[in-house]
Amino acid sequence: QVQLVESGGGLVQAGGSLRLSCAASGRTFSSAAMAWFRQAPGKEREFVAAITRSGSSTYYADSVKGRFTISRDNAKNTVYLRMNSLKPEDTAVYYCAATLGYPSGNLADFGSWGQGTQVTVSS
Repeated sequence: QVQLVESGGGLVQAGGSLRLSCAASGRTFSSAAMAWFRQAPGKEREFVAAITRSGSSTYYADSVKGRFTISRDNAKNTVYLRMNSLKPEDTAVYYCAATLGYPSGNLADFGSWGQGTQVTVSS
């Protein structure tokens, strides 16, 4: 298991940017594919972005493609989510997740989760 702690959330105006960070503890970080999910009030948790162990491949939900960028620094045991051109509909709690398997968009495939960080985008 990998322990994950997110940070970087906050309140931002529409059109603004934020960068989320997810710090991982444990020696398995470089062996884990990572992903970001989000959950808005009253809605189910949904996939946002994922990155493979080496960082060579990334995947995005259509709703964030072209605006969000996922990256990782295995030397720092950290994964990032750069969010540009934010919209009010991006408002949610953002969760970092890890899997030793393939970085699919399915929640059930991820065994480790952070506590979440709130992102609020005002119009």
